[in-house]
Amino acid sequence: MNRKLIGAWGEAVAAAYLEAKGYQVIAVGYRTRYGEIDLIAVNRDFAAFVEVKTRKDAWFAEAREFVDARKMERIRATAEMWLAENETELQPRFDVIEIYAPRGVDTQGPKIQHLEDAFQ
Repeated sequence: MNRKLIGAWGEAVAAAYLEAKGYQVIAVGYRTRYGEIDLIAVNRDFAAFVEVKTRKDAWFAEAREFVDARKMERIRATAEMWLAENETELQPRFDVIEIYAPRGVDTQGPKIQHLEDAFQ
């Protein structure tokens, strides 16, 4: 299955999950020269910069393990650009949402793991 299609599907699933938890998703695929942030979502306390990882299973490794130090640095730099462009008093936070979908986009009820404050 097409990786971009699965990635976009996973981001849509993660966005719906966050909205059900009371977040407002304010950006999807925010890009700068430093990198991309999959989702930016806010609630009354936080501006969450969210990396979404969609996998069929965790047999090889958990999805969060694919967010390495280099990826974290790129997300931080991109978040700094967003914060410079958008005045907010919300506390920034970096989250990872793992989506496990054994049947890809045909998965009904994928397993969702939300790791709040996954890295500094």
